[in-house]
Amino acid sequence: MATILITNDDGIDSPTLVPLARCLRRLGTIRVVVPEAERSWIAKAITRFEALRVLPTEREGIPMHAVTGTPADCVSLGVHTLFDAPPDLVVSGINLGPNYGLAFLLSSGTVGGALEACIAGIPSIAFSMAIPNDAYGLTGARRTAALGSRPQAAAEAATDIVAILSRCGYPPQVDCFSVNMPADIGPATPRIIARVSRSRYGPLFVPAPGGGYLHRFQSLTPLEDPEDGDMQVVQRGAIAITPLRLDLSASLPSTLHAALSSP
Repeated sequence: MATILITNDDGIDSPTLVPLARCLRRLGTIRVVVPEAERSWIAKAITRFEALRVLPTEREGIPMHAVTGTPADCVSLGVHTLFDAPPDLVVSGINLGPNYGLAFLLSSGTVGGALEACIAGIPSIAFSMAIPNDAYGLTGARRTAALGSRPQAAAEAATDIVAILSRCGYPPQVDCFSVNMPADIGPATPRIIARVSRSRYGPLFVPAPGGGYLHRFQSLTPLEDPEDGDMQVVQRGAIAITPLRLDLSASLPSTLHAALSSP
């Protein structure tokens, strides 16, 4: 059976973690290595100047490792350090909030965990889900109540997607997958193979009462409106399954190419 490493950027008390771990146990052996607290908006950051602490713990009877670091730290530890052999697959998420659009994708700690797995040579999938507006900003029991049955429904959908990829084979031309789900997801929610929508966010910081600046995300603006864009797919109520290829190179106009290539 497959060995699946689970990480996230919402921390060990994320409402989606236990449902996802329980569902993925149907497919093989799970290992859970997650940040001890929320580490969102951190992309693929790696801790360098402090020692990471790893605390073996559990949630609802599921053994876990809580790490004082980033999602990418967790993946590196889970692939190379904490266990006798690397996993067959890394599943990152399920993030509370979408990671669609290029601006979110490049900022996401959830996607960052999947990218770290790619660098380590392990197939990976990042799962994210939209949540109701009244769940944003809540924590603990109030957030869990506002989410209702959505974490379980998202975990079921994520597990089915993992099962399909396991059965059909992870495509060699894909470096990792980013999957974004709508808030009201169910067994019949349509799935669309999507691409990353180009997007932009504006100011991210506001003055803090005691001085300095605090992170306050305000808006995400699409720069295009493709029918198969991941933002547009989720906003239509479908699941966007986006295969990613990490070739960031671009071609240049011939005149500029020649000018830059000449000493």
